[in-house]
Amino acid sequence: MFLRSVLFASLSIVCFAQGQSAVSRDLAAIRKSNALQTVRVIIQFDNSGRGSVNRLNSVGTVQKSLTNINSVVLQIPAAAVDALEKLPGIKFISVDRKVTKKLEYATPSVFADIAQNYGWNGAGVGVAVIDSGVGLHGDLNNSLGNRVVYSESFVPGETSTADPYGHGTHVAGIVGGDASLSTGTGMLKRFIGIAPRANIINLRVLDATGAGYDSSVIAAVDRAIALKNQYNIKVINLSLGRQVMESYVNDPLCQAVERAWKAGITVVVAAGNKGRDNSLGTKGYGTIGSPGNSPWVITVGAMSDRGTTSRGDDRMASFSSKGPTLVDRVVKPDLVAPGNRIVSALSAGTLSSTHSSNVIKKGYYQSGGGTVQGSYLRLSGTSMATPMVAGAAALMIQKAASQGVTLSPDTIKARLMKSATKSGMPLLHDYYDQPSLSTYTVNYDMFTVGAGYLDVMGALNASDTVPSTKRALSPGVTFNTSTKKAYVQASNIVWGDNIIWGDAIWASNTVWGSNVLLANNIIWGDNIIWGDTTSSAFNIIWGDNIIWGDSVIFPEAMSASGDDDALAQ
Repeated sequence: MFLRSVLFASLSIVCFAQGQSAVSRDLAAIRKSNALQTVRVIIQFDNSGRGSVNRLNSVGTVQKSLTNINSVVLQIPAAAVDALEKLPGIKFISVDRKVTKKLEYATPSVFADIAQNYGWNGAGVGVAVIDSGVGLHGDLNNSLGNRVVYSESFVPGETSTADPYGHGTHVAGIVGGDASLSTGTGMLKRFIGIAPRANIINLRVLDATGAGYDSSVIAAVDRAIALKNQYNIKVINLSLGRQVMESYVNDPLCQAVERAWKAGITVVVAAGNKGRDNSLGTKGYGTIGSPGNSPWVITVGAMSDRGTTSRGDDRMASFSSKGPTLVDRVVKPDLVAPGNRIVSALSAGTLSSTHSSNVIKKGYYQSGGGTVQGSYLRLSGTSMATPMVAGAAALMIQKAASQGVTLSPDTIKARLMKSATKSGMPLLHDYYDQPSLSTYTVNYDMFTVGAGYLDVMGALNASDTVPSTKRALSPGVTFNTSTKKAYVQASNIVWGDNIIWGDAIWASNTVWGSNVLLANNIIWGDNIIWGDTTSSAFNIIWGDNIIWGDSVIFPEAMSASGDDDALAQ
């Protein structure tokens, strides 16, 4: 499995109560264990706090300003946190955490080929790919023009906007590759993206190892907002993430994507690839990463198209992370899309060299190509599912613009979720993973498949609109310890009372389904998945305690060794 190993510095359960401290749990632990350790922190100010910036140099070294979320990055000894807490106007202090990396059958599986036949190809729409860079590739830069219209690096000390890791180019190809390098005639395959005429804004935040920082991602989101009008940036794709460390209200990554959403940019985020992780006894539940835990964004899980263009045999990928989110218990993912063994653009680098067997031979897609390694790479992960949805959003935006209509991110999210396919899914199935010799059971509940399977044509034909006074925030859930059931809670102290899901036109059963996905507003009717109130798994998801330790941002992509290839009998 290509997934960065999670090294927990501590497996202690740490109590978290929002409002008790302005310091994140991981930073407080560093301060306690090694006060002399130098650490990069993100300091968020309240509306009165910018005056404290001038005082920060007496505590540490200011690295950069993050105007997007009214914050700065500061290098300090951990012991200085005590002094920082006492400064007026400080809202929250957290570690500048590291982040790392999170189509021949997939495009027709979601009916994007039909949409393209109708002329919807994303032309004129800008999609910001915040990733490991975008390299030169014939599917994005050819005789029809270079559709990578802007590039900038936010990797500390690196100005190159190329893709030495190889993840961002693959993602960009799924969004907007036009298959110029693959002929696709006869028995040969053709690898075309969802929105093959969309423009790509390349904002590089990950290095050659696939790692980066919160602050780099935040700065890139800030740049996308600033360039929104110049390049018609309507969509941001974030196929990356890290573990949830605090409420989305305080998480600086979540604050950044929320600001982009409010600026009119649809933000699409990978759910994560920890659906097989049972190290905490949750059977993969509660593993959605940040910023996918934000109720504002569209969080995407991964399906397996099973190597066919028919949806009838498609199944949920067992590696796809599941909700609810830690701390806030938000219903996630929002929907799912193909993310298993996806072929897309290759950029020569770390991935293509360490997983050379995943490089597609030219004879597979080009007449006379033979066994020579070509220009495409096969990868699996929610990283690959995310640009499917980002591309679908670009098609929706293009179609609406042709009719003189501007779609809000909330309307796009609601239409995608409401139109997602909810029928034809089993109650559960087993996957047998040959490399690990393990069998994984996948339940098709709300925390696994969200509102259902991406249907591009269904979303394009939807006409419902979210009123400007409403928001399509993903709802929260509460657990009743007496009935052992979890309930959707769209209107509460966290989400407020202006949520679209409670309206008659967006009734919960029309968004999440009335049978398998959601029955009578009850998400889960027993305690099998999470145990009883005395178990650690229960406390992790439903209690006030969460386990933390891995704060590395990673691209949500896996190698062939993590593919879901065989249905267990």
